[in-house]
Amino acid sequence: MGEDINGNWTPKDIPDLSGRVAIVTGANSGMGLEVSRELARKNAAVVLACRDRDRGIAASESVRSGIREARVEVAPLDLASLASARRFAEVFRGRHDRLDLLVNNAGVLLAPYGTTEDGFELHFGINHLGHFALTGLLMDRLLATRASRIVTVSSRGHAMGRIEFANLMGESDRRYSAARAYGRSKLANLLFTYELHRRLAGTDTMAVAAHPGGAATDLGRRMGDRRFYRAILPVLEWLSQSAVEGARPILRAATDPDAKGGEYYGPGRFLGMRGHPVVVRSHRRSYDTDVARRLWAVSEELTGVRYL
Repeated sequence: MGEDINGNWTPKDIPDLSGRVAIVTGANSGMGLEVSRELARKNAAVVLACRDRDRGIAASESVRSGIREARVEVAPLDLASLASARRFAEVFRGRHDRLDLLVNNAGVLLAPYGTTEDGFELHFGINHLGHFALTGLLMDRLLATRASRIVTVSSRGHAMGRIEFANLMGESDRRYSAARAYGRSKLANLLFTYELHRRLAGTDTMAVAAHPGGAATDLGRRMGDRRFYRAILPVLEWLSQSAVEGARPILRAATDPDAKGGEYYGPGRFLGMRGHPVVVRSHRRSYDTDVARRLWAVSEELTGVRYL
């Protein structure tokens, strides 16, 4: 299933992060909150990038309640709005002259059909295009920071995704499928990471990906069919690990000194659903360099963000 390159890795293996600045999107709950908590515990200054400012403030208070010296700040970011991504990046650059770590964690899962402020299908618009734009808008700070890192969170669901350039928003589907849309967006996350890794060659910045396996977070509660969600919840909980455990592959990708650009981290046991984080392989479609290059060009055109 995967290659365990450092025994049974846990957050205790995270090195001291004093002086480092990190951004975590979707940091107000679930894995984003747990990632933020552990980074703050290791002395990083963490920007909680949250759509809902009140929930972000509550999350920051939760972190501070357990870590007296935690350095956390809250900044509004709605990845369903390119204008919001631009405002966030502008505010961040005004406050910070470095960015050591960007964790592209926020996302939607199996949401009913809808569009972003800019007219993109929700899954593709938030999970992929929002983070594509955000990363590009912060690239100057990343490249100016020694040994900086971009971690983008994908999912095992990427294996059911396909990139069809005439159907990126599901516009050709006879019936909207949230599962297909989600899989498409998560495959796009990996194609983006691997292409970004290639484009970062010769720099001191790396791009890495991770997936949490089965993680019990609140994403599923936003599914369109809540009766279906309640019916399958016992099975999901049996398969899943906690948000704390689900955050570990993300944390390892973000902090392991031995990590390499272009790697993909996930749980190493139980069909990739649970266990200590290890280096894993993604679906063969995620390694298609022609598709990745074309997706990059299309993403630049759709977002108006060009970099590298």
